[in-house]
Amino acid sequence: MTGLSNAAKRDIETVLHPYTNLDTFRSTGPLIIERGEGIHVFDSEGKEYIEGMAGLWCTSLGYSEAELIDAATEQMRQLPFGHVFGGRSHERAAELAEKLKAIAPHDASKVLFCGSGSEANDQQIKLLWYYNNAKGRPEKKKIISRLQGYHGVTIASGSLTGLPANHMDFDLPIERIFHTGSPHYYRQGEVGESEEEFSTRRAQELEELILREGPETIAGFIAEPIMGAGGVVMPPQGYFEKIQAVLDKYDIYFISDEVICGFARTGNMFGAETFGMKPDSISVAKALSSAYVPIGAVTIGEDMYQAMIDESKKIGTFGHGFTYTAHPVAAAVACKTLEIYEKRDILSHVRAVAPTFEKRVMGFADHPLVGNARAKGLIGAIELVADKGTKKSFDKAAAIGAVAMGAAQKHGLIVRALAGDIIAFCPPLIIKEDEIGEMFDRMARALDDVEAHVRKEGLRG
Repeated sequence: MTGLSNAAKRDIETVLHPYTNLDTFRSTGPLIIERGEGIHVFDSEGKEYIEGMAGLWCTSLGYSEAELIDAATEQMRQLPFGHVFGGRSHERAAELAEKLKAIAPHDASKVLFCGSGSEANDQQIKLLWYYNNAKGRPEKKKIISRLQGYHGVTIASGSLTGLPANHMDFDLPIERIFHTGSPHYYRQGEVGESEEEFSTRRAQELEELILREGPETIAGFIAEPIMGAGGVVMPPQGYFEKIQAVLDKYDIYFISDEVICGFARTGNMFGAETFGMKPDSISVAKALSSAYVPIGAVTIGEDMYQAMIDESKKIGTFGHGFTYTAHPVAAAVACKTLEIYEKRDILSHVRAVAPTFEKRVMGFADHPLVGNARAKGLIGAIELVADKGTKKSFDKAAAIGAVAMGAAQKHGLIVRALAGDIIAFCPPLIIKEDEIGEMFDRMARALDDVEAHVRKEGLRG
C-alpha cells in the first residue's frame, strides 16, 4: 500500500469491490471520485475526467442535475418512506407507473417496481413461473438467455447472465435456465458467412434448443437489444426478426432487457424500437432515475395480470415484493427524470449528436490495435486485437484492455474494459458535440500509448 492515500488505505481495508481482482486491488487501490458536474467527475486530487461510461451505463443526465436533487429533497420532506404492501400506496407510485405504461414498447397493463436491474430480471423469472402455474402449465418453466448476455447478479438473474465469471464457483446457473448462442458476428461468424446468414444460423440454433428441450417446457426468452457488459455486441442484420419468428412459432414469452438500452440510449426511447423487437415485457432500471437513486421496474401485460389476479385469489395474496418496491423518493426522482427527457427532448438531442459519436467510434477501426469498432446512438465499443487480419486476440495475461483503460484514465477519460479486450463507451446522454470530440481525442492519445506499450513489450509475437 506504499504511496496510497489514507482514504485509499481505509477503502482497501473496509470495502469489498465488485468486478475487481481482489488480490491486485490491495496494491493498486481505488480511484476515489469526490464530485461530479455534467459529464465530468473529479477525483480526490482534483483531477478532472470525462465520465465516458455514465458511471455504469446509467447516469444519463450527468452529474449534479439540480432538478433531480430538488425532486429527491422535496419528496424526502413530504414522505421519505412509503410502501405498497397490503393495498397501501402513495401518489408517486401511480404517477411513475402511468408514465412508464405510456411509453412502453408493448401493451403494458401494470408495472411492478423493484430496486435494480438484477431485481427486475429476477422478477421476470418469478412472474413467468407464477403465470404458467396460473395457466395450468406447470411444465412450462424453462427460460432461454444468451451467451455473453448480462442480466444481473442475483442467483436467478445471474443465471440468466451468460458470462463465465458470473457463474464460476458461484454454482450457477440454476436449473431451468439455458443459453443459446451470442449474436457476436465479428467473433463468431464463419468464413464467408454474411450477417444475414449468421442470423439465420443463430435462429436455427435457438429452434434446435427449443425442440431438444420440448417447446411445451419453454416459458421465455430474454435478450438485451444491444449486449452491454458482454461486449457492446450489436445485433447483426436480420437477427431479431428471425429470433422473433422462432419465439412466435412456439408461443414463447419475449422479455427485452432495457436496463442499459432504455430511455433514448440507442436513438429511440427503447432499444426494442431501434431493432424492431416485439417484446411481451421489458425490464428497466439505471437511466430510469438517471441512477440518482436505485429503482427498477418490470412491465406486465393484461393477460399476465389477469392470471396473477386468479392466482392471488386462489392463494390469498400475491406473495412477492420488496421493502423498497416503489420507494417514494426513488419514484419521485424517476418521475422527474422522465419529465426531463420529455421537456428537454433528450431523444432529439441523442439523434442529433449520435452521428458524430458513431463516426468517431468507427474512426478507430483504422488504428493498428483495433480489430472491430461498433456504435449505435450513444453506446459503442472498440475491440483490441494483436492481429487485425486474423482477429487474433492478445494473450490474456497481457491484460491489454486494462492497460487501455488505465491509459485513458491517465488522459482524463473514464471508460470500461470488458472481457476480450473490449473498450466500451456510454457517456451521459447530455454530452455535446464538442465534448464528444474531446472524449475521443483523449481516447486516441490513450490508444497511441497502448500501441507504444505493445511494441515495447513485443506483445504481437
